[in-house]
Amino acid sequence: MGILYLIPTPVGNMEDMTLRAIRILKEADLVLAEDTRTSGILLKHFDIKNHLLSHHKFNEHATSASIVERLKAGSTIALISDAGTPGISDPGFFLVREAINAGVTVQCLPGATAFVPALVSSGLPCDRFCFEGFLPQKKGRASRLDSLRNETRTMVFYESPYRVVKTLEQFVEYFGGERLVSVCREISKIHEESVRGSLTEVIAHFKETEPRGEFVIVVAGKEIKKNSDTKKMK
Repeated sequence: MGILYLIPTPVGNMEDMTLRAIRILKEADLVLAEDTRTSGILLKHFDIKNHLLSHHKFNEHATSASIVERLKAGSTIALISDAGTPGISDPGFFLVREAINAGVTVQCLPGATAFVPALVSSGLPCDRFCFEGFLPQKKGRASRLDSLRNETRTMVFYESPYRVVKTLEQFVEYFGGERLVSVCREISKIHEESVRGSLTEVIAHFKETEPRGEFVIVVAGKEIKKNSDTKKMK
């Protein structure tokens, strides 16, 4: 049996690439890439001369069977996405499941992923949190938000610059304008920025300053109010 490696790639700064990730990408028999053009730039930067094969959400069901056969035959295969850790709002889950079901060893290297630095630097509790990724665009969006109305854990979302204000305004409808939020954009890039405050305050900021880049939105969970009433001793 071969090994399937999931290799995190930088979400911004190329220096976030680990030495182990570079080594495995050089040694692998095949590198699966979400976009071969984007990944080609990465591999060239680190002088990695390896064969790239396109593997993305539109073809993963069709290609996974042949990839698993190569793994069963002893190949070492590395899976990368355009940025961050494969499987986190990116292709990866289906192939991993099929490989595991076939008895193939699957290893994921520790490394870059956008939501972790955004969460840890938010100033909001990060001992317990829920990762929601991208919300549904239309069908199921309202029901998803409604299901989070009473969530007490810190919530983490991904969003594009074109929808970030609309999404924050919807959060006000479900969580209230005073709910604390940290909106982090362009993580690990030159223009990295975190805007923190209440939902109302952060919306005002992005209505004055055009949102640019990729966003991670970290929202405080619903505060649990403690019952201050005490029974009188008789």
